[in-house]
Amino acid sequence: MKRVELIREIEKEGCLLIRRGGKHDWYQNPATRVSQPVPRHREINERLANHILKMLANP
Repeated sequence: MKRVELIREIEKEGCLLIRRGGKHDWYQNPATRVSQPVPRHREINERLANHILKMLANP
């Protein structure tokens, strides 16, 4: 999955960028207070992308 597509899906869930790290950006779902790192690669492994989306999804 392309990184821009993943970010688009994350932001659709209502998640916000909370900080930029050295190699990852951290997004948080304000409703659940769950944070997840998103790597800064052009392509992100499908399994990793699905895991990030699952963790940041609203219940």
